[in-house]
Amino acid sequence: MAFWNYLCKAFEKTFIREDRYLDFLTGLGNTLIITLGATILGVLIGALIAVIKTIHKQSGKLKVLNWICELYTTIIRGTPVVVQLLIMYFIVFASSTNSVMVGILAFGINSGAYVAELMRAGINAVDIGQTEAGRSLGLSRGVTMRSIVLPQAIKNVLPAIGNEFISLLKETSVIGFLGVMDMTRVAQRVISRTADPYFPYIAIALVYLGMVCILNYFVKKLEKRLAKSDR
Repeated sequence: MAFWNYLCKAFEKTFIREDRYLDFLTGLGNTLIITLGATILGVLIGALIAVIKTIHKQSGKLKVLNWICELYTTIIRGTPVVVQLLIMYFIVFASSTNSVMVGILAFGINSGAYVAELMRAGINAVDIGQTEAGRSLGLSRGVTMRSIVLPQAIKNVLPAIGNEFISLLKETSVIGFLGVMDMTRVAQRVISRTADPYFPYIAIALVYLGMVCILNYFVKKLEKRLAKSDR
């Protein structure tokens, strides 16, 4: 009974008093916006890098671009995302006041380095005969890659990109370093007023867990659907 009373009081202090649930909804919205934007940006960057690396491997061309891509992936994968976030906010975009956009760029650039390897694996999984067939029809290497190989590669890595979306969702919890009102930042503000760290942190952990479970469900459904279409 005492525990139930504590839960009711903690819920009221955390969400109801001063309409704090609106702050949590704002934090949830920022989290989802940053995650979605960063995922889209990461896929675009990753696909571009994967294509450049593949063309360089097959033809030996694009040496300078390939070197830039290798440098990019080495730096991004070799440094913590929090450090990249701080560099983007306090150095690269020091004059910007749009923390959400900076977060999208920082997480998107970070994600692109990992998506690039996923996309490259997806391209390599496409039968070389597809490329040869396109070239035999008179298509250029670029058109063959864009029209024949890349669509199949994206289909191959869609489940992995879904998992990248889930990983990004959890990683964005550090965006509070920039003062962005995500769920973690909101919870910290509530704790500073209620002096109760237990309920707010456990509450946002359950929200993250719920979102991840929902996304996992859809990723698995997508995997099953793609598996059926391949039969």
